[in-house]
Amino acid sequence: MSDVLAVNAVDLTKTFGPLTAVDHISLQVAQGEVYGVLGPNGAGKTTVLRMLFGLIRPDSGVLEVFGRSWPRDGVRTLDGVAGFIESPKLYPGLSGRRNLQLLAGLDGLDGATAARRVDEVLDTVDLLGRDREKVRGYSFGMRQRLGVAAALLRVPRLLVLDEPANGLDPAGIRDMRALVKRLAGSGMTVLLSSHDMAEVEQICDDVTIMRTGQVVYHGSIAGLRDRAPVPAHRLTTTDDDRAATLAGARGLEVEPAAGGLAVRGDEKALDALIADLVGAGIGLRGLAMSETPLEALFFMLTERPPTAPTVSSASTDPSAATADQGRHAVTSGARR
Repeated sequence: MSDVLAVNAVDLTKTFGPLTAVDHISLQVAQGEVYGVLGPNGAGKTTVLRMLFGLIRPDSGVLEVFGRSWPRDGVRTLDGVAGFIESPKLYPGLSGRRNLQLLAGLDGLDGATAARRVDEVLDTVDLLGRDREKVRGYSFGMRQRLGVAAALLRVPRLLVLDEPANGLDPAGIRDMRALVKRLAGSGMTVLLSSHDMAEVEQICDDVTIMRTGQVVYHGSIAGLRDRAPVPAHRLTTTDDDRAATLAGARGLEVEPAAGGLAVRGDEKALDALIADLVGAGIGLRGLAMSETPLEALFFMLTERPPTAPTVSSASTDPSAATADQGRHAVTSGARR
């Protein structure tokens, strides 16, 4: 495999009038990996992807895709690249198969080749058997998978997906996660954005976490786990005031939470607290982890004041603020 990076972004900056949407963002995506750009809504994730697709141009910085760039190579920058921003746009009155046939025709595929590719991608996204139904009758998850199928028509080396599980029900999230894993297993490079730590943790190799236009973490999922704090547990009792006092006496951090207490600290201290509650005659109604360690770290990184230091396992230069602008949808990369 070539040493050329699938995506090499260095010091990207983009402003919209007085608003700085992306400020000196750098990220590198190696070929063959699943890379996540993670952050809450308004972090700047979609702005970065829109620059990659050439929908907007950075004010400064360098963005290369397989060694090509928009200023130097124009639309050839997207050779071998496909995907969609936000959600795929489809013809609701046509069947899923017919939508794909039209896109294959726009790409210049002949009849036999187009028919074969359409069958292959429908099989990949598990839509064979539903492909002759009109898209207006598809669930949101089926439409997302059809969008992935449209992107796969071009046999891309890099697949870019903007929050592919956003708005899906649990079954749809499961199906999309399994699909991305299958594609990654075939050797395809996948770059996806998300605001869901659990989604990224399960399918990504490396991640860049953004907050209001700046990088707050850049590195591997394994490195992120090493930095993760002790997770919070939600505790509900028959006497939360006394329970909070006992928890504090054990050195546990305690704060009010919806319907109970959020307790954070050493597991042994937590075990001892349970014994204390029983000994004090306080009824234990529930004890459950309210967030995973990585979710706890994600909230710490993305909800802190902007002046806090950056957590990073790579060289970054984050600084300022703010948000995704003018979310835009494209299907299948450079089709234009």
